Amino acid sequence: MKLEQTFGVALTLLFLTDIFLTVLYARAGAGLLAPRWNRLVWTLLRGVASLAGGRRSTVLALAGPLIVVSLIGFWSIGLTLGAALVIQPELGTAIRPSNGAAQTDLVTSLLVAGNSLSIVGGGDYSPHTTGMRLFFLVNSLIGASVLSLVLSYLVQVYSGLRERNALALTIDLMTDGTGHAALMLASLMPGGDPSDLKSALGNLVGSLAATKEAHHFYPLLFYFRFEEPRYAVSRFSFVLLDTVTLIEAALDQRRYGNLATCAAVAAIHRGARMLLETLDAHFPTADDRTDAVIETVLLETSYLKATQILENAGIAVRPDGHETYVDRRQEWEPLVRRVAPTLGYAMSEIDRYART
Repeated sequence: MKLEQTFGVALTLLFLTDIFLTVLYARAGAGLLAPRWNRLVWTLLRGVASLAGGRRSTVLALAGPLIVVSLIGFWSIGLTLGAALVIQPELGTAIRPSNGAAQTDLVTSLLVAGNSLSIVGGGDYSPHTTGMRLFFLVNSLIGASVLSLVLSYLVQVYSGLRERNALALTIDLMTDGTGHAALMLASLMPGGDPSDLKSALGNLVGSLAATKEAHHFYPLLFYFRFEEPRYAVSRFSFVLLDTVTLIEAALDQRRYGNLATCAAVAAIHRGARMLLETLDAHFPTADDRTDAVIETVLLETSYLKATQILENAGIAVRPDGHETYVDRRQEWEPLVRRVAPTLGYAMSEIDRYART
């Protein structure tokens, strides 16, 4: 086996390993090439979007589908190039056309390799030795298998995306489209009655867990950005975490003390944090450089506005809960601040009532 053929086999194995880790092993950050390729394409698209002015969000909304298409093309080119490096030295001898003289250039080897990945013996060139016949057979099996795996992978990605969007829309509807956690809490406790709150939050736990696992299994989901902030992971995670924080810090403990320790509240808090932590750990998120003094003032303002909304809804609140609220927010908000800018969302689109 010649040196270029050895390199071709190694290149093929590298891409097959990347496909295996990305599609079958399915863990965030597990791929060898795909995660780096996706980040490169995303970086390029962000650069293009920065030049688009008012159309920036529209350009970024195309990122997910474009990254999917580019990744499939990247894998296809890699496998084709690997096969071409094996085939080229055999052109004119073990691999010959049915008529005429054989061309031995790289373009011809790429054409033959592409044909061999799809149909055994396809095209004008065909193998004439046992070794090359077996190579063409293996190549065709690789091509068919990869095609099936990628199609199945895309179905799962878009299924996960649909579930994520359904969860995001459900949470947005609970806030009456405002993104205000206090309004969500008020809608779940009409007249201060907490009887429906636990079951409503419990219904969200399953969808939240499925969304978290979908992002862990299919990291491509992270790059699907929509123009409407209501669908942002950082937005609905913020609303959930802020809702839990208000339950812990703002509600009157004598009347609602058992709510802060119920299983649904704890699961929502942990699930939302795990989702944000998954994205923060495996993607190029932004640095949190917010001034601590300004942040404390903003958080206290958020608390006052939230308690006003709750009191107007007939919900008893604590007069001294602002310190607890600020402490809880400072524990999890840095995660939101790192994740949100990565997909081009401003904090004013995520934290709505602190800035209105």
